[in-house]
Amino acid sequence: MAPELAGSQISALLETVPGIANVLRSPVADAIINLVRAAAGLGEFRKEDADELVQYAVRRGLIGPTEGERVLQEVGDHAAGKRKSKALAKRAPKRRPRPVARKSPSPAQARPPHAKPSKASKKRR
Repeated sequence: MAPELAGSQISALLETVPGIANVLRSPVADAIINLVRAAAGLGEFRKEDADELVQYAVRRGLIGPTEGERVLQEVGDHAAGKRKSKALAKRAPKRRPRPVARKSPSPAQARPPHAKPSKASKKRR
């Protein structure tokens, strides 16, 4: 019969073998981490993570199966809508109108012929 590992032995094992913590870690823990990063804007939302977390909550009796299905349906619909809008944005990029190059008016064109002379030009005479 194999001896059981105590908590301190498990901690020592996790410290000595690099990368083993990632292998032994629960998929639920990974889903929580990924969803927290996505909520903070540091990562991308993955529907698989939401599925894992909702299934965990249903298994533990934290939420009912119908509520879990409803939430996953809402998430799926929302994610599909975002994908469609991103695809449309990639297809038709917005174009800015070209700026019109304007020439500075010549002194003769600066003032229309029917305009009255300014007070400053009258004083110079």
